Amino acid sequence: MPKTQRKKSQTHRNSELLVGAIDIGGTKIATGLVSRSGRVLFRSRVRVRTEGGQAVLDQVISLYYQLEAEAGRRGRKLGAVGLCVPGVVNPHTGLVWAPNISGWKDFQLVRHLKKHVHCPLVAVSDRTAYVLGETWKGAARNKKNVIYLAVGTGIGAGIMAEGVIVHGEADLAGAVGWLALNPEFKPGYENSGCFEWEASGGALARKALALLSAHPELWPSQPGQQPDPAAAVEVVCQAARQGRSEALKLVEEIQHYLAMGVANLVSTFNPEVVVLGGGLFLSPDLFFEPVKEKFKPWAQPLAARRVELVLSTLGQEAALYGCARSAWLEIQQFDKWESRA
Repeated sequence: MPKTQRKKSQTHRNSELLVGAIDIGGTKIATGLVSRSGRVLFRSRVRVRTEGGQAVLDQVISLYYQLEAEAGRRGRKLGAVGLCVPGVVNPHTGLVWAPNISGWKDFQLVRHLKKHVHCPLVAVSDRTAYVLGETWKGAARNKKNVIYLAVGTGIGAGIMAEGVIVHGEADLAGAVGWLALNPEFKPGYENSGCFEWEASGGALARKALALLSAHPELWPSQPGQQPDPAAAVEVVCQAARQGRSEALKLVEEIQHYLAMGVANLVSTFNPEVVVLGGGLFLSPDLFFEPVKEKFKPWAQPLAARRVELVLSTLGQEAALYGCARSAWLEIQQFDKWESRA
């Protein structure tokens, strides 16, 4: 077949395709059917099964078949499936390590899934999915040098340099929770890293509970009772907004570590954009706006002037869009190979 005719055939074929996106999180699995333009035609969200790794694998297989059926109901086919996991994915072997899922250490996820999936399958880490999503349809659209800093229960980063995802030797690039930001090695650093221990959403909850235990007057509505972590965070954040010195000191400490972490990433990678996402930034007045200014004295001056710090615009769907993007990129790679054949 002549190349021009082959290219037209590929374009027509791809216009009929959809891709499946499967975002496996710590507590939920989100799925979607996504068109080439990035339109999500179908969504679902279910809780992750808690019976262990085999149960989660069975759940993912079932969700794949659901996507395949939903595509068929629309008269379309799945061209590829993109999947992300909350952990490490070896892009060469398909081995995954997801600490929150029992049995998923050096787990042959891709090999098991390929027994069921009837189209190309690509697996990436959640960090990679975040940055792919935001550079495709989010806050860093069409940018090539981007860092997505996710600050939730933990801290991690997706890194894109010159349009290419930085994986590292063992897909550990972006494990920035381990940034060393304190000359004193404290208990807790050995399991999560300094940055995560000091500045994550989990750190804020831990520190908020300790503060309310030491200053019960900040929690007057429930005397003698300890709030749950989410309530403790809300109480401390409100107290900081009201100018209460104890709460303000805690919040400023978190800001300080966030600013240093962002500055280190800006100086190391010289990105065009740093996208900040995750639960901590649901309070942008406390943890986004101040950090936009506080990181600058710590960063390389020219890099600090040129970079733009922005909030994620995709929010919880960043990884879902990233999974879809990885699937469409897989199709593009196949088309390039086919056109050269």
